[in-house]
Amino acid sequence: MKVLFAGTPEIAVPSLEKIAEKHEVVGVLTNPDRSSGRGRTPVPSPVKVRALELKLPVFQFESLRREAREILHPLCAEILVVFAYGRIFGPKFLGLFPRGGVNIHPSLLPMYRGSAPLIAPLLNGDSETGITVQKITLELDSGDILMQEIVPISDRLTTKDLSDQAALIGGRLVTKVLDKIEDGTVQSRPQNNMQATYCRKLQKGDGKINWRLPATMIERMVRAYNPWPKAYTYWKGLQIAIRASHVKRAEEIENSDLITEKYTPGMVAGVDKKSGILIRTGRDFLCAEALQLQGKKVLPWKDFLNGTKIIVGSKLGDD
Repeated sequence: MKVLFAGTPEIAVPSLEKIAEKHEVVGVLTNPDRSSGRGRTPVPSPVKVRALELKLPVFQFESLRREAREILHPLCAEILVVFAYGRIFGPKFLGLFPRGGVNIHPSLLPMYRGSAPLIAPLLNGDSETGITVQKITLELDSGDILMQEIVPISDRLTTKDLSDQAALIGGRLVTKVLDKIEDGTVQSRPQNNMQATYCRKLQKGDGKINWRLPATMIERMVRAYNPWPKAYTYWKGLQIAIRASHVKRAEEIENSDLITEKYTPGMVAGVDKKSGILIRTGRDFLCAEALQLQGKKVLPWKDFLNGTKIIVGSKLGDD
């Protein structure tokens, strides 16, 4: 089939590659280059970079209105395939494709419709999530389900890990769906809108740690906000990101002095010589295993303490 592929970030690249192996990709739609760094140099999206390597035509529109439709119409694409493009498609645009469009969404729809489906299940402590290939409709993430695969969530899984898995699974699933569409054997089932949940767009400030929360919730933040916006706190005006951690329950602490009211949420209560820096939370302790001072690289906790003299009794969280 003739396919127009739409995607922007790294997670979409394996899907583009898989589709290009079996179908004719007549064009790749991706967001315009965005300025980055001190020099504000325009940076192409990962999808654009790979598309050019594959010698595929790339299109970058600020909007998908009449001008965009007139440019894309002569490509005669039969179907639109989307993975994390970041734009909404209107009825006139979708009308360009005789076979409609399919979207790869990294959740078990109807769970976690919206813009942060990888992060939400980690924050909520779910035991599993998944990848869905669905029909594109005018209502966000509500189209019929064409194929799904469950992905288990381990207690060490980060959003970066999950994104890497979703990228590979998405590419494999969407090529199966395209094959079924082409030979007329594809089956679909409607979503149960009564079971739908939604996740909002992530903001940088979401990563700021509230040490009054239970350690279990903060540990989920550490994994969910890796790689962005990172779970972070402050110490003497310096921003520190917690990059790896685990929960240390109060009953596991051998030194009973650490459990006294002397140590309030956000205070460094001690050091576990085997596993990390113990920080008091609203319930139990967060044991920080890897930390990152703003502008510096991630360090194991022992190396971090060698360079940043946070002492027991220090208060974290003041900005």
